[in-house]
Amino acid sequence: MRVQHLLLRLPGYLGALGPPRRLWRSRSLNSISPVGSWRGQSSRSPAHWNQVVSEAEKIVGYPTSFMSLRCLLSDELSNIAMQVRKLVGTQHPLLTTARGLVHESRHNLQLRGLVVLLISKAAGPSRVNASQNYDAVSGIYSCQRSLAEITELIHTALLVHRGIVNLNELQSSDGPLKDMQFGNKIAILSGDFLLANACNGLALLQNTKVVELLASALMDLVQGVYHENSASTKENYITDDIGISTWKEQTFLSHGALLAKSCQAAMELAKHDAEVQDMAFQYGKHMAMSHKINSDLQPFIKEKTSDCATFHLNSAPVVLHQEFLGRDLWIKQIKEAQEKGRLDYAKLRETIKAGKGVTSAIDLCRYHGNKALEALESFPPSEARSALENIVFAVTRFS
Repeated sequence: MRVQHLLLRLPGYLGALGPPRRLWRSRSLNSISPVGSWRGQSSRSPAHWNQVVSEAEKIVGYPTSFMSLRCLLSDELSNIAMQVRKLVGTQHPLLTTARGLVHESRHNLQLRGLVVLLISKAAGPSRVNASQNYDAVSGIYSCQRSLAEITELIHTALLVHRGIVNLNELQSSDGPLKDMQFGNKIAILSGDFLLANACNGLALLQNTKVVELLASALMDLVQGVYHENSASTKENYITDDIGISTWKEQTFLSHGALLAKSCQAAMELAKHDAEVQDMAFQYGKHMAMSHKINSDLQPFIKEKTSDCATFHLNSAPVVLHQEFLGRDLWIKQIKEAQEKGRLDYAKLRETIKAGKGVTSAIDLCRYHGNKALEALESFPPSEARSALENIVFAVTRFS
């Protein structure tokens, strides 16, 4: 089957599936800006997240949702996609990941590459780097576009690898054991393939500092995911006693390091000085942190939340709630929310919403949003800078 035909049929194979039952997921509060001091959204800033991303994509020249298709449409992965069909009817997380990569734009899996391109355009050309291939129309070096694709390949590989199921926790509704084992093999091989292509692309950039930055980001990702999975596997409804400072350190590793170091690497490719590189790093770091906290807050702020919907007990609102409440009272609340050995997430959610954790998490999200906006002040005014600001506004908007 031709690759083009495969791409057209893949949404049909995957689109009707529901979310998997189980996915590998992910104490003194540092100075946090109160809600009143937040740099509120400007009247011109689009409130809808999809609109923000769509307008930003127009600025950089093309939709970033197709960044990694050159790799995803290779013969090797087209063969893998054919094998993925065998998982239809099971609850393997790889199916949801594949469906999201093909046609679920509302999850914006390609955000990191978009930010790399925007900050590259916002910084503009370097005075000492006139020899490289600079696109005067889009305002982005060709090597920076390659870096954006590499960043997305690494992130996509991580998503695929995180779709590996713990076979010891399988339930009969998840699907046959042999199919779940097969899905794990496909997730490992396809994720490794994407990482190999990313490494090859890094080598072609011929910049050792950029290679070091992305290699260290990959190391941070592995370390951060290890912490998350360690907490998940031993989570018997009593979470680790970590403070918000430790949570922020671990979250930066698993969710912020790749974007922050990719933004810095984009400045390095354009030969910008250390100060500009640091500002790009700070924007990537704080924007990613704000985005993660916003994601953690969704189960607590959505008007329509399913009573059976779960949330991670090491998410930002829960960690802050536990910190304000104290360990002993938190354990008591956990036990009160258990019924017949199972945790009643709806009951626990209402308990957390009645405390200070949710409002403090909103403050923390806006704090990181303000830090990201401060970093952008070192870049000259432009459409790209405005788009980066609008992304922050969209992430920190809770009305």
